Amino acid sequence: MKSITFGNRLAEVRKEKKISQDALAKKIGHHGAVIGRYERDEVKPSIEIAAQIAGALEVSLDYLAGSTDLLLDKGIINRIQDIQKLDNENKNHLYALMDAFLRDYKAKQAYGI
Repeated sequence: MKSITFGNRLAEVRKEKKISQDALAKKIGHHGAVIGRYERDEVKPSIEIAAQIAGALEVSLDYLAGSTDLLLDKGIINRIQDIQKLDNENKNHLYALMDAFLRDYKAKQAYGI
């Protein structure tokens, strides 16, 4: 079984987003060759560079590092952060709305509607 490495995840996300190594490197202020070395797991980036790469690709650092298989894009992360800023009453209203929507969606999926 192939292990998930930072390099594997980096290459996967970069290709999925159709960004060249050079374009990604420019976004973080480096040369394209260094991205290739990261992807081949020849070297590991510092935590600061890894965070910049995650930011440039608009994914979580946890996903790139292999800590989670849940790929959260920047839009989802921003929404979660906005929800965290709400007071408890508004959070509970939002959770109730989401729970109702998800319950209905799952029911439709289960019954093929």
